Amino acid sequence: MEQRLTDNKTMFIAIIMMAAVVILSNVLVQFYLGAFLTYGAFTYPIAFLINDVVNKLEGPKRARKVILWGFVVGVFCSLIGSQIEGEFGPLVTLRIAIGSGLAFLIAHLSDTYIFHFFRKLKWWVPPLVSSTIGSALDTFIFFSVAFSLTFVFIEPQNDVAWANEVSALLNFFPIDTPFWISMAIADFMVKIFLASLFLIPFRRIILSARQINV
Repeated sequence: MEQRLTDNKTMFIAIIMMAAVVILSNVLVQFYLGAFLTYGAFTYPIAFLINDVVNKLEGPKRARKVILWGFVVGVFCSLIGSQIEGEFGPLVTLRIAIGSGLAFLIAHLSDTYIFHFFRKLKWWVPPLVSSTIGSALDTFIFFSVAFSLTFVFIEPQNDVAWANEVSALLNFFPIDTPFWISMAIADFMVKIFLASLFLIPFRRIILSARQINV
């Protein structure tokens, strides 16, 4: 009984943390750091760390439960944020809320499956491979839905013309692309860097949890 209560408490904390990351990232993705990056690029990868830790310690079934509850709570709060006007408009646009929700669900369910597939390999392989592939899916889905002209029908009043202005890729490569493509690539590069960096806390959390359970 005591063990069950402890497990439920752990799951509750993981769900709250996951939802908080989604909500915070949906707000911060609207604030820029340099030409292409947003602050959301630095907070969202924490969700993959949470997912991988739960998957490693509790298994894929519980990881999926955290994902689904985190998705529901995070998207619900983000949709509420889309109705709250800030200084520069809604705290979270409807397109960002929908794009974030779809990207989160598909990317993290994929992350869970890939992690489980590689879980018997060296400790760093599952989190690094799953986070890399999950981040690629997340980036493509989110930026396409949130900023591409293809999905303008979702929120016609939301002007995303600025994100579709054509310029050199990352202002460096001689390839003309919509601005949101450069944003997506820069975002993905940060996610890969953080996925590698987060191997350190991942390893320490897993070792600490095992010592506690001994």
